[in-house]
Amino acid sequence: MGGQLRFLTCGSVDDGKSTLIGRLLYDSQLIMDDQLAALALDSRSHGTTGGDMDFALLVDGLEAEREQGITIDVAYRFFSTPRRSFIVADTPGHEQYVRNMATGASNCDCAIILVDARKGVQTQTLRHSLICHLLGITSVVLAVNKMDLVDFDQARFAAIVADYRARTAHTPFAQFLAIPMSARFGDTVTRPSPCMAWHDGPTLIEYLETVQPPVAAASAGLRLPVQWINRPNQDFRGYCGTIAAGTVAVGDAIVVPRSGQTSRVTGLIGANGPVNRAQAGDAITLTIADEIDISRGDVLAPATDRPDVSNQLAAHLVWMAAEPLLEGRPYLIQLGTAAELASITAISHRIDVNNGDRVPARALAMNEIGFCNLHLARPIVFEPYAENRTLGSFILIDRFSNQTVAAGMVAYGLRRGTNLAAQPADVSRQQLAAIKGQHPCVIWLTGLSGAGKSTIANIVQRQLTQAGAHSFILDGDNVRMGLNKDLSFSEADRVENIRRVGEVARLMLDAGLIVICSFISPFRQDRAMVRELMPDGEFFEVHVKTALAVAEARDVKGLYARARAGKIPNFTGISSPYEEPDAPELVVDTQVLSAEAAADAIVALISPRLLAAAGSLAAQAGGPPAGPGQNPRS
Repeated sequence: MGGQLRFLTCGSVDDGKSTLIGRLLYDSQLIMDDQLAALALDSRSHGTTGGDMDFALLVDGLEAEREQGITIDVAYRFFSTPRRSFIVADTPGHEQYVRNMATGASNCDCAIILVDARKGVQTQTLRHSLICHLLGITSVVLAVNKMDLVDFDQARFAAIVADYRARTAHTPFAQFLAIPMSARFGDTVTRPSPCMAWHDGPTLIEYLETVQPPVAAASAGLRLPVQWINRPNQDFRGYCGTIAAGTVAVGDAIVVPRSGQTSRVTGLIGANGPVNRAQAGDAITLTIADEIDISRGDVLAPATDRPDVSNQLAAHLVWMAAEPLLEGRPYLIQLGTAAELASITAISHRIDVNNGDRVPARALAMNEIGFCNLHLARPIVFEPYAENRTLGSFILIDRFSNQTVAAGMVAYGLRRGTNLAAQPADVSRQQLAAIKGQHPCVIWLTGLSGAGKSTIANIVQRQLTQAGAHSFILDGDNVRMGLNKDLSFSEADRVENIRRVGEVARLMLDAGLIVICSFISPFRQDRAMVRELMPDGEFFEVHVKTALAVAEARDVKGLYARARAGKIPNFTGISSPYEEPDAPELVVDTQVLSAEAAADAIVALISPRLLAAAGSLAAQAGGPPAGPGQNPRS
């Protein structure tokens, strides 16, 4: 047979994945005498087999894994038979480590999905099966393990296989085989089992030696994600990366799909020096004939075979974070070597792993899998995952914690995103601001309900008006009575509420106004999202600070009392958190300052933006410029 096969073991926790790999290593005679001696000692200290050799300990290398009896990390092992060599990934079964399982599966050709014969098919079994399917694994072995604990019952085996086939009918695998086994004792792992003479199929190792890995859909042309610009001196500029698909040769015409600029390959440098041709998997440095704009994240391709470019994608997402995925919240997307800001514009559906049903959803919880639309800040080069794993797979990263929160597989680009273009206006935002004689900005008041935001906002607007400035208030209650009356107070809708307000505030900013926004806006990510919509230096975050007990005592509407009685869900400070700003432009503590004093501090913060307005009005009135808080007309 020859060749190398990469496969993984997966399934629910404690179904015997590590034991199976340990048995494969043992029966392949790849364990040295000193390793066997250490294994015997460890089996007495950490084993779960009553003093017998516990093969799981060969793979569970972390002390925490041995103490808990579970796999946490992905363990890779190499072994071979006379017919083939193997790389096996032992992936964790615990729900907390789905991200590790997906990582292990992403580079595998075949999956062994284990099921404990006593427990049958579990939700985690089905979740891992769906992830394998989404990651393009087409060859699957359903290993019904621990048959020794059900007296090698053929009927029990048949019932589990029938149940699995019925519950995964929505994601069928091209090559599927069910094998009954006892990994602990080696039955049907590397040898037939006299206890299961009724099984007329191959052993596991026989199947692994003969299974055909899927043939990857070869891209018609070069796909070279640029990882680094090599510029050792002013006479050399090379573009470095690993070829994801296709081939490239000196003299080939290439294009940068994102910009459309073209050139010709003048040189290729491999690991051992110059070469004339390179292929998929090769790490190379490429030089071209023309000085064109190429940076990390760009992709080089043949001029006649360009990959897709779009700022809107449809993709399957495996959500991995404890905090839910919410529509509208921004994340960082890493696709190939490119990194861009991205947000989920819609969750088309969530997939129920138990039956494959597509369920409407506004959020994804940890370990849930959904089909989503993404909007990126800039167009990105991609291909569907089924055609190119490198340019079709991505991760989402939380911008605050820097944690990976999701893995994604691109299905297709949303063409409508590339059909849109900003309509230029004849009158610029600078001209609109000049008419008003002021520098526009957004003043964003955030704080608990009852902190005094709306009261302070009104006083700020009054002072600005007296100073001759043009301003407008966007207040949380008022906006929800009109623009956002369709939104509830769920976390997902609160994110959307702030997103819409941010877009409106940006339009008002372009109109030359000073925009005063009064919103609880409890989440840092959402306030950061609004800040990023505005030009630098035109967003002022003001934390209207007060203790929860003080805010609750001021509660003239009785909202806190109703929230504590359970009548108002998702109420900030009671049943939903408030995340204080990390670095606001201003903090006004309303336990210390009066509303008037707080407003004075805010107006003083932006006073340089008012001098033009005050001076213009003073000139019209024939007097000196009025200061903040003074009426230039009086």
